Order: sequence, then C-alpha cells, then structure tokens
Amino acid sequence: MPRPPTRLLFVCTANICRSPMAEELARLYINERGWNVEVASAGTHAMEGQQAAANAVKALRDLGGELADHRSQPATAELVTWADRILVMEMRHAAWLRENLPASDEKVQLLGTFGGLMEIDDPYGRWIFAFRRSRDEIRRCVENFMDRLPPNPR
Repeated sequence: MPRPPTRLLFVCTANICRSPMAEELARLYINERGWNVEVASAGTHAMEGQQAAANAVKALRDLGGELADHRSQPATAELVTWADRILVMEMRHAAWLRENLPASDEKVQLLGTFGGLMEIDDPYGRWIFAFRRSRDEIRRCVENFMDRLPPNPR
C-alpha cells in the first residue's frame, strides 16, 4: 500500500510573496522528481483572496512557475492539522503560529536554515531584483529541505 503524501505548509506574513513562491517552487521540484508531496501556503496576517504580488508572479515565470491563480489565505487550525511540516520565513512567523495555533509547535521550522540563512527577507514593495534574490534563496532552501525528506514516490 502506498504511503500517504507528505504535506508541507509554507508560511509568511501576507501570503502574497514568499510563501506562494515557496509553494510553487516546491511544486515544480515535486513534479520534476515525481514525489508524493502536497504543498500549500498561508500567511500569519493574510487577507483572504489576495493575488500574489506582481513581481512575485514575474520572478516565478522566469523559472516556469505560475502564480497568476494564487489567492492568499490565513494560517488556520485546519491547515496546521493538514500539514506534516510547516516552513516559515521569519522567527516572528514561528512565534505567531506557536502562540495562536499551538498544534503547530513541533511542526514549525525556519525555511532559511536549509540554505545557510536564518530568515528570508520580505521583498514586498521592492524592485524585481529583490524578488529574484528572494526567489533564488527560497528555491535553494526548499530543494535542500525536500532532499532531506524520506523517500515517498508517487
């Protein structure tokens, strides 16, 4: 019997820049590898239904990713229950999750630590080069993290 999918939740502040980029980069990597992994993203202070930032959309298109259909969502107890691992961009995201959604406690990890960083800076409101830098940092971290997951082919 096949194993259930590994479920990853990426979390940032508004769920319009970093976490959607992480979700889509992970999806691209999953498809490339044929892994049985599901991904989602959310924000600690997200408003429901916002589109991804225009520069996030552009930065992902450079790599064949697509964020045009992304809609933001807040982090919820249901998403925490769904997720096996929760990867956050900043320490304040981890603190918020642990305070507001205590079931997240043992699932939360800083994504940046998988790429030699502590936190991944928010490019919101900045030029496209900042989004590309953030995208490249996130990609490195996502791939390094996913390479450490137990094998789970489709």
